[in-house]
Amino acid sequence: MREPTERLLQVIGYNFGNPQLADYALTHRSVGGINNERLEFLGDAILGFVVADELYARFKEADEGQLSRMRAGLVKGESLATLARDLELGKYLKLGAGELRSGGQSRNSILADALEALLAAIYLDGGYDAVRQVTLHLFQERLESISPDSHQKDPKTRLQEFLQGRGLGLPAYKIMDIDGEQHDQLFRVKCIVEDLSVESEGQGGSRRKAEQDAAGQVLEQVSKVAAK
Repeated sequence: MREPTERLLQVIGYNFGNPQLADYALTHRSVGGINNERLEFLGDAILGFVVADELYARFKEADEGQLSRMRAGLVKGESLATLARDLELGKYLKLGAGELRSGGQSRNSILADALEALLAAIYLDGGYDAVRQVTLHLFQERLESISPDSHQKDPKTRLQEFLQGRGLGLPAYKIMDIDGEQHDQLFRVKCIVEDLSVESEGQGGSRRKAEQDAAGQVLEQVSKVAAK
């Protein structure tokens, strides 16, 4: 049984005029009926804009690539899930029996989606200024610790550049397995560098994330070989 939302709302610093919006935001699709899927869609866009707006204002000398990498690091699913855990968001979620049994209240994708949905609910309830204030409050420490040089290019890009710089062929990515329901899948992807006879598997909640994971592992292997 989930806890009442009053404590959560106190932590994030917002009181709803329409509390039912908060209830929808914390209701997973496994419950049936009205749930947080549409709110998550809206919240994803709102969060991306608020963070981009703040980064643009904070880092006046940063170029487009640096801004994009900082934003991606802040709003990626793993980062949102970590923030949701800090808020103990899982205790307030309404989940179907199956998701409860399988530990859905601790799953990264469910936590990240619920956080985005909650931001959308705040936007619908109080407008842009309200959701901006809450977002910046939640991300304050992360925004203060970030810098344009603290986020490298993603592993796929770095692996590609590493290989191209040595005149080698590009890596190939092959989906090995997709497990789980459509709304909560786990991908296993193999990254193969034929010219170096190196390969590794990665996993993630999307094909892109799994490819990044696999590329990072291959990059670590080929970097060690190059260093010898």
